[in-house]
Amino acid sequence: MPEITPFRLDVPQADLDDLAARLDRTRWPDELPGVGWDHGIPLGRVKELAERWRTSYDWRAQEARLNAFPQFTTEIDGADIHFVHVRSPEPGALPLIITHGWPSSVADFLDVIGPLTDPRAHGGDPADAFHVVVPSLPGFTLSGPTREAGWDVNRIARAWAELMDRLGYEQYGVQGGDWGWPISNALGAVATERVVGVHLNYLGSPPPPEDVSALSAEDEGRLRRQKEYLANPAGYWQMQSTRPQTLAYGLMDSPVGQLAWIADKVTEWTDPASGIDDDRLLTTVMLYWLTGTASSSSRLHRENASRGGPPAPCPVPLGVAVFARDLVLPVRRLVERAYDVVHWTEFDRGGHFPAVEVPDLLTGDIRAFFRLVGTR
Repeated sequence: MPEITPFRLDVPQADLDDLAARLDRTRWPDELPGVGWDHGIPLGRVKELAERWRTSYDWRAQEARLNAFPQFTTEIDGADIHFVHVRSPEPGALPLIITHGWPSSVADFLDVIGPLTDPRAHGGDPADAFHVVVPSLPGFTLSGPTREAGWDVNRIARAWAELMDRLGYEQYGVQGGDWGWPISNALGAVATERVVGVHLNYLGSPPPPEDVSALSAEDEGRLRRQKEYLANPAGYWQMQSTRPQTLAYGLMDSPVGQLAWIADKVTEWTDPASGIDDDRLLTTVMLYWLTGTASSSSRLHRENASRGGPPAPCPVPLGVAVFARDLVLPVRRLVERAYDVVHWTEFDRGGHFPAVEVPDLLTGDIRAFFRLVGTR
């Protein structure tokens, strides 16, 4: 069996010194007066983040926080895969693989790993315990750059199935958001006999039937919002799905360019009522910057665009957590036409990054769903 190697994050000081020097030499753009966010993330906000990054952000503290969790690497299908793997102290725990998206990393899940793996220690029911596996997507952050084309969501799902096999898990749950939506769907299809259920905190609605009279005004509003989003994709999506290599030169060479690219989307997709503090944001940026994965992480958009079509329906039981300030909100009646929906929760707060924004809500919903599906 291929080797699984323990991993510990230890960034050379020379890399941190180089980052500081680059931040000191930033060549700032001009900005039109009064445009605010209409032209993108404002200059003042990026300068504020860059100043914190340069003077008071403590990478070594964040590195130590990551290193407090067991991490490993292994090679699957020619790609290096980094993953966090925390076994529960509860012997009957259900294995659970969690998939992040873009711009995210395994660091997004540090607040939920403890409650999921050891609910007894966090005021919960030990019957809700999970063995948690959180891989870094191929080409993203600590997995390092991919070395060949073809890493679309289906290939990643096959890699996840192989990873869970290597860890000795015969049955397991699946959770994801953002890219974790199509990857989790595909994993449910690849390993149907092993996946007991898929829990998603983000997904789109399938196309509506010709007769939409059964839809409520709220449902119709959600569909309009989704159509508008798909008809006029955000600039980041158009660039990463068509010209990721062109984009990569600026992001790889300029830490402030990488900072602005990620901070723009994290800010837009986060519920202001819950928010993500600046140090958590900077940790995400650091993980992309230090690993040089701006280019390879962007390529997933290109790979998936060339694949074409929406994600395939998931053949196993589905649970859905809808957070009020997410990018798009799914319509339950339409989702139920394509999926075996056994659990659905609507939350009045939280955005696209619930593991960071509202970890208590996400943890509770994951527990509630897997109580229903258990093992098969």
